[in-house]
Amino acid sequence: MKPIFSFILSFIVCLSMVANAETSPSINASLAPQSLLLDITLADESRIVAVGERGHILTSIDAITWQQANVPIQSTLTSVFFLNGLLGWAVGHDASILHTLDGGNNWHIQQYLPSLEKPLLDILFKDKNNGIAIGAYGQFFRTIDGGKNWSFEFHEEFLLAEDEEYLNELKLEDEEVYLDERASILPHFNRLFRDGRTLYMVGEIGLIAKSNDFGKTWHSFDEIYQGSFFDVTRTYEGTLLIAGLRGNVFRSLKNGITWQSIKTGTASSINSIVLGDNGTIYLLGNNGVFLISKDDGKTFISRTQDDGKPLIAGVWFNGKIIAVSDVGIKTVTTLVSTITSGLK
Repeated sequence: MKPIFSFILSFIVCLSMVANAETSPSINASLAPQSLLLDITLADESRIVAVGERGHILTSIDAITWQQANVPIQSTLTSVFFLNGLLGWAVGHDASILHTLDGGNNWHIQQYLPSLEKPLLDILFKDKNNGIAIGAYGQFFRTIDGGKNWSFEFHEEFLLAEDEEYLNELKLEDEEVYLDERASILPHFNRLFRDGRTLYMVGEIGLIAKSNDFGKTWHSFDEIYQGSFFDVTRTYEGTLLIAGLRGNVFRSLKNGITWQSIKTGTASSINSIVLGDNGTIYLLGNNGVFLISKDDGKTFISRTQDDGKPLIAGVWFNGKIIAVSDVGIKTVTTLVSTITSGLK
């Protein structure tokens, strides 16, 4: 890391310490479960946690009654991850990183950088010490001590050849402008998925990459689509599945060496992949799009929700899909049971 860049990061961290003292806690609101929520996850088999605007974090043990957590900031939160039933992290705007030790009831700040003006979009830990947070314009932070300290990494392997040449020329001409350009030249990193020792990441401009050293180095797959991808997972049968902009879905039987484009019948963006019981795959998308596959993602049947509200993320919980949207929590109960029985 260049000395001047290290100095800038140190200065930002100092500013964030002051900001931490001046932050306002998220306001307890009775309508929080009906507000914009952007991610949802299982802390364990019996507890759900959702995050969203104004620093709202909600927990539930039945997906019916929701309790609002104690959160020290009002920044919009975009993603939440739990390592186990107690240890969890959430990220969001202002490059904020929050941590909980009690299953999501109380949260504290590990990082808060409003001066950075870039949101973080996902976070993942492989154990209680080692974690990665990613976000807009190639934001990439790593911790090796459970989040007590986070360090920024610039992954130049994602630079386009012409951008790398441009940056090298700029660096010789003006160091300050070079650093400013470098801070926003990489694509958005949208989603992480850990599959054993392999870490997958998808993002903007068709980015699909994998790492075998927990994100220290990355190998990008050949471009199969120029639009953004928003989610990636491995199905119960071992197939890699990715989904993204304009209804684009691809599956790979060979760990990303070759990809098959899947017809979805929709031009709406697919935001989330949810694995249900008996190998069923559900895709959640904008405009109420809800796609179901019973054949490992080879084909999908569409059952768009009547209200047309976006399904931003979801989890499989007690035989139902619990999803988040711009109108809060949505339980996709009737649709799931009807469609599943119809596809047997």
